[in-house]
Amino acid sequence: MNTQGEILWVDDEIESLKSQILFLTNKGYQVTPLSNGHDALELLKEKTVDVVLLDESMPGITGLETLAQIKEIYPQLPVVMITKNEAENIMEDALGSQITDYLIKPVNPNQVLLSLKKIMDGKRLVSEKTNIAYQQDFRNLFMALSNNPDHKEWMELYKKLVYWELEISKSDSDDMMEVLQTQKTEANTEFFKFVSKNYENWIHQSGENTPLLSHKVFENKVAPYLKPGKPTFLIVIDNLRLDHWKAFKPIITEYFKLVDEDMFYSILPTATQYCRNAMFAGMLPMDIARLFPVEWKNDDEDGGKNLYEEVFLHNQLKHLGMNDLKTQYIKITNNDDAKSMEDNIHNCLNNDLTVIVYNFVDMLSHARTEMEVLKELAGDESSYRSLAVSWFEHSPLFRALRRIADKDIQVLLTTDHGSTRVKTPSKCVGDRNTTTNLRYKHGRNLQFEKKDVLSFRDPMMAGLQRPNVSSTFIFAKGDVFLCYPNNYNHYVNYYKNTFQHGGISLEEMIVPVVRMESK
Repeated sequence: MNTQGEILWVDDEIESLKSQILFLTNKGYQVTPLSNGHDALELLKEKTVDVVLLDESMPGITGLETLAQIKEIYPQLPVVMITKNEAENIMEDALGSQITDYLIKPVNPNQVLLSLKKIMDGKRLVSEKTNIAYQQDFRNLFMALSNNPDHKEWMELYKKLVYWELEISKSDSDDMMEVLQTQKTEANTEFFKFVSKNYENWIHQSGENTPLLSHKVFENKVAPYLKPGKPTFLIVIDNLRLDHWKAFKPIITEYFKLVDEDMFYSILPTATQYCRNAMFAGMLPMDIARLFPVEWKNDDEDGGKNLYEEVFLHNQLKHLGMNDLKTQYIKITNNDDAKSMEDNIHNCLNNDLTVIVYNFVDMLSHARTEMEVLKELAGDESSYRSLAVSWFEHSPLFRALRRIADKDIQVLLTTDHGSTRVKTPSKCVGDRNTTTNLRYKHGRNLQFEKKDVLSFRDPMMAGLQRPNVSSTFIFAKGDVFLCYPNNYNHYVNYYKNTFQHGGISLEEMIVPVVRMESK
């Protein structure tokens, strides 16, 4: 029989436990019985075990003293304390010393078995349960995909895929993750068709069949909750995906009560200068370009493309009849900005609305493309998400929010767009003024693979400005990235498996907007 694990059982009455030990042996465990703490510590120097079952009340060196010495030498070794005594202080001592579990004498053999299974098989059992549950849901997701989903159903479908991605990544099941990634790829293929078919109507019509888009987010998700005397923080984290938010959620909801958790669709191109300007202006890019010809910059023009968000925001507040609110706009692009925001966060409580634009996740995705060390650290979806979560947990932003969590405030958290991991190169040719973004391009005389992109010969049909009379906009589908034919192989190898944005995918377009209040 394959051994289920090596157990060390230490009890001064070990002779009376023969039937228990036999029961575990029959279940496939190797059990070494010892009658005192000294022998146990000596044995652990010579032999590796998986779990120690330790009697709390032994003559000579006590169970708690033995536990303390075990933890000093082998801090990760699971120890189950077995005690006659339910006294609270003894259990507090034991728990403080990091026992993994405790059992009260007389112990039932099945209790011991259950404790061992929890410790040794926990991750495997969770993994198996997750895999079975996903396999059961796989067909439902497949059916939903085949059923011509509308924009609301697409949001639910994507939310489900993100849920399973997070669950399967906890269970370390490579096979299941591969199945899920294949299903996500299929979903993105269908989503591209859906967006291609409907996007023009969304831009030029409103109603039930139109999702909430970037330029309507402030009016619908922020403005209704603004009122004088109630400090509101609108935090826009550039490039924050839905899976990032779901991973942040347990961290931030320790301090804030989640009131509303929703999603919206980023406009095309899913790039900061379009989505974020649209969000703050409350307008489509073509209208911003028309009404603010000095402030709006096309991709091929010199100067910063997001320098006037505050101007756009104040104009929108005025349009909404809210220009009497006391408002502050803070943009964070480096550590000094972040530190200053953290140090001065209490002053923001005097504002009705404080907008904080935070650029870290966007910088992380760009740095990952440029820096070999980050390619190692963020080699796939799971590690990229882990890096983003680690940043948030230790960020000046989170520290600042914790400082004011006990005040009567509300926090709205959102983003401009997400990003997707690109894998499939597609050739694209344009003149020297063609934009360089890998997920969207505009220029004159563009030549491209029609199957790989959504194209607009007239950019205004997509709500976009027309940089030149003959400008065409194209948006890459799924995991496609657009490469010029010259030096093609170099660019393909350099950019493959990097995280990019600007095109059409669930990860780029369907993004979170959440509202929280002080607990």
